[in-house]
Amino acid sequence: MDRTPSKPRAALWMTGWLALMLIVAIAGRETTRELNVFQIMEARSVLGFFMLYPLIRLSGGFEAMKTSRPLQHVARNLIHYAAQLGWFFALTLIPLGQVVAIEFTMPIWTAILAASFLGERMTIWKISAIVLGVVGVVVIVRPAAGEINPGQLIALGAAVGFGISVAMMKSLTRTEMTLAIIFWMLVVQSAAGFFPSLYVWRWPSAYAWGWLVVIAFCGTFSHYCMARAMLYADATVVLPMDFLRVPLAAAAGWLIYSERLDMFTLLGAALILTGNLLNLRAADPVSVRAGA
Repeated sequence: MDRTPSKPRAALWMTGWLALMLIVAIAGRETTRELNVFQIMEARSVLGFFMLYPLIRLSGGFEAMKTSRPLQHVARNLIHYAAQLGWFFALTLIPLGQVVAIEFTMPIWTAILAASFLGERMTIWKISAIVLGVVGVVVIVRPAAGEINPGQLIALGAAVGFGISVAMMKSLTRTEMTLAIIFWMLVVQSAAGFFPSLYVWRWPSAYAWGWLVVIAFCGTFSHYCMARAMLYADATVVLPMDFLRVPLAAAAGWLIYSERLDMFTLLGAALILTGNLLNLRAADPVSVRAGA
């Protein structure tokens, strides 16, 4: 597998991640009106496995999915699963704006972990992209000031969990095939959510089934896009691009649900975009030496 550093390739795969995650957000909003989160997450993993199976067959079958790092796969996906549950639970305790603002501290934790444990180099451009991204998110959601409550702590824990999960994914991309990373994600998370989903199970309507299929497809292949992006650039380059999901989600809410789109959203989007452009255009000495 070609692992030559390339920011344009990383940006292209992150475009796929952003598009698919926007669709997941819309599908999730529709599905949670009828189904429990445990059930949605289990359906996503099981259906996603069947959708991924043709690619597994083309890549050599289950034999090609063998790994020498099973414990890291299990640990990463249990952390990611717990972070997802925490994020949804936080939504029931604090306003959405606060959850989103806290969630997007995730690239900070990822950057710190990647620099500390994966040997990634922090540059002024990477730091600028992270800072502008955080400021842009805060400008958009304008979280209410006040005392910290349990919901905020849970959301912060989820953000840290997402950061750990992404850093561990970056580590796995150094030795594992992208398909193997997604395969183990689906297997581990299907097992983790099996009994909780049975406890809350209710048969979905045809409408909900349609959205579950959308969530399974987009949720599975969004992670494929993220893992591919990690092949071509450091986590500290890739993750600031995810800040674009906030203004894009705001625009989708305006177009689909007639949610308010104001000057703060536009200003925040401009800050986020500026940080990403600075990060992508800046010369990366590692990439230059590698001939990217």
